[in-house]
Amino acid sequence: MFKYWYDYCPDSVKSRFELLVFDRQNQPFLPLTEHYHDCIGRISKSSALSYVQCLLPFFTWLDQFSNFQGKQVKWDDSPDIIRMAVEDYLMDEMACKVREKDTFRFVNRTNKSPNTVNRFLSALKSFYRSLIHLKQYRYSNPLIDSYAILNDYKSNTEGVRKDKPRMPSEAGTEDTTTHRRLTDSYFKLINEEWQPEIIGDIHLPYQVYQAGKKVNWSLREIVIARLLFETGARVSEVIELTIGDYRSRKSFQEANTFNKGSHGKRVKFLRFSKDTVKLLMQYINTERKKFDELQRNFNTLPDEATIFLTELGSPLTYESWYYHWDKAMKECEIKLNPHKTRHWFVTSRLREIYNTSTTEAEIKQKKNELTKYIKWKDEETIKVYEHFFDEESHRKAHDGMLESMAQQEQEYLEQKKKKLKKKPNLTVIENNFDGIEVDDEIQELFDGLE
Repeated sequence: MFKYWYDYCPDSVKSRFELLVFDRQNQPFLPLTEHYHDCIGRISKSSALSYVQCLLPFFTWLDQFSNFQGKQVKWDDSPDIIRMAVEDYLMDEMACKVREKDTFRFVNRTNKSPNTVNRFLSALKSFYRSLIHLKQYRYSNPLIDSYAILNDYKSNTEGVRKDKPRMPSEAGTEDTTTHRRLTDSYFKLINEEWQPEIIGDIHLPYQVYQAGKKVNWSLREIVIARLLFETGARVSEVIELTIGDYRSRKSFQEANTFNKGSHGKRVKFLRFSKDTVKLLMQYINTERKKFDELQRNFNTLPDEATIFLTELGSPLTYESWYYHWDKAMKECEIKLNPHKTRHWFVTSRLREIYNTSTTEAEIKQKKNELTKYIKWKDEETIKVYEHFFDEESHRKAHDGMLESMAQQEQEYLEQKKKKLKKKPNLTVIENNFDGIEVDDEIQELFDGLE
């Protein structure tokens, strides 16, 4: 079965495209190709490629199975037709439940749905945004619910007086509006709030290093893996580092890098161990030097040179790197998405903060430092991780209580056995209580009644 696919343009071919998408007949498919290149600059290359990969199955399905009034749906059809096709795809191919609601649709994942539903919807919305921007799609974006935005706008601007605008909040005559980000998606995924992965295995990095050793990782892959675990950076923030990023920091254990959404601007830094510094310099002056076209070492490399190279001497890409990561994980049967190294880092740092801090003020200060280092846009994100530690603390306390209960139960049973073995010391005298010898336990009961 022929599918849509993509490939990178060979270095020997001159083209304005670095990546080309092909249709089922192996012909260049320019809409997706243009979309990929339009995304670059707004989002990282790895994110742009992720969008393309999410959309390839949809366009394959569109060619083979889409149907509207007996005709195959084309990507440039009107918004209503595109929406019907997407709804069919969500239900038939992604096992989702789609429910009509006013001017939009609610989408519910089922246990058979893949984890990529949200990414697919985001990618398709981005696709049409690009094609409208490039003047190749003549309608409004099918993935946007313009009516919802209009109605929300009206509800936040119309006052209680008929045909009059809202009074300012200082007037105190009208209820304040709730300021929130407008959800403009036509397909709204419900019950899909993002939760970070909480990874608590303190030995995870060493398991990964051993997996790499088993498949003979090069020094490059070893350094990158160590940087991911030690810095909490995203993969792209590591593999796209330049020599200048490393030189620009005062400390030899640090490097500047960009952040998600910073459009390549270096807005944060990474910090790593001295052992990783040694391996990094060894890589630059040996393995990297061998593949560098001019055989340059660290001292002779220009600032703009990328630190990590392929064996062809070109800058390392996410796809080229991921091949080696995936090979190691499969060889050792470790199910680990590389982005989880970032969650492992945050979990480990928070555990250290709680274990080493002596006051609540110290904990708060260190958490603020971590939030600034990670460069979270939403400072509330850390609360999800804290919830994990609250639960972990409860588990420990609860386990202690259960152990104590088990111990007390055992002591009770042993004491009961001893009492059963003990012969009672009783003398029964009718109608005369003088001189009666009473069992010790009964005597204690009598004493307590006085």
